[in-house]
Amino acid sequence: MKTRVGFAATCAAGLLLAVVGVFAQTAPGNLTFEVASVKASPPIDMMKLRAEVQAGRMPRFGPHVDGARAEYLGMSLKALIALAYKVKGYQIAGPEWLNSERFDIVAKLPDGASKDDAPKMLQALLEERFKLTAHRDTQEHPVLALLVAKDGPKLKESPPTTEVIDENTPLKPGEMKIDSPEGPVRMTRNSDGSMTINMGAKGTITQRMDPQSRTLTMESSGVTMAGFADMLTNVLQMGGGGGRQVVDMTGLKGHYQVTLQLSLTDLMAAARAQGMLPPTTPPGAGAAAGASPGAAASDPGGASNSVFASVKKLGLKLEPRKAPVEQLVVDHVEKTPTED
Repeated sequence: MKTRVGFAATCAAGLLLAVVGVFAQTAPGNLTFEVASVKASPPIDMMKLRAEVQAGRMPRFGPHVDGARAEYLGMSLKALIALAYKVKGYQIAGPEWLNSERFDIVAKLPDGASKDDAPKMLQALLEERFKLTAHRDTQEHPVLALLVAKDGPKLKESPPTTEVIDENTPLKPGEMKIDSPEGPVRMTRNSDGSMTINMGAKGTITQRMDPQSRTLTMESSGVTMAGFADMLTNVLQMGGGGGRQVVDMTGLKGHYQVTLQLSLTDLMAAARAQGMLPPTTPPGAGAAAGASPGAAASDPGGASNSVFASVKKLGLKLEPRKAPVEQLVVDHVEKTPTED
């Protein structure tokens, strides 16, 4: 059974969203889905989600295009816009509620269309059903520069990953696949409860939660500093980073093993503040995440502080700067889509 996920709350995750493969037929000139259903996503049942994961059945949500069928399940409008216009979430300037309103979209691609056409079709769907209008702009904005600290980097080099993810390889129990603009991503729940995210040539990330210390550890291998900056950006979007993009200015050109240790309680509080999780943790759900039921940090920016401290241990630092940032500016969008 193929399942998909949009890597979101805990690390913004977030990560992640792609198009791969071409059919032999010529794509149609009018890039629209043949038919499409758009519905508000049902509330996340944290208890059911926890039970599914513990049973080795990966949750079924996120973007996936397979053959003539396209599914975008449980995705925020902001994530859908990012996927359709091929930009990162932090590049989108629009209403705050874009990140909290979530939808399920199931659509059929017309004959002759390929997966490469799906983003344009999704864009047309958003423009039609949500009355979305937007324009691109590049201006100087505050960013966080990723720099080498005074005493030099404390990083261990690792060889680049040469593995190419084969989309046609059947998924094993505990595995799921998502599509991202950078290519397919395969996620595996390991027997020890950790999660490994295989991004192919971009490296791998393994996440572990420690209920005792209430921490989330993210270990990556074969990652470039640009890839690490993207990972930090995703976490900070959820963790009170002020919406700033992290830009690699280290000058380091290798591939590295990088470990981040973050406060899980702060991350969950930040996710709630951003509308990515329910306001309170259902009884028992907190234990699965390493936090007591209902636990929440009073300051969502605590997650940001956790990231800064973890980066410092690597002999790196994050410093406020200004840099040109390309943005997709949302001029108009409706909260409620037109009916199917």
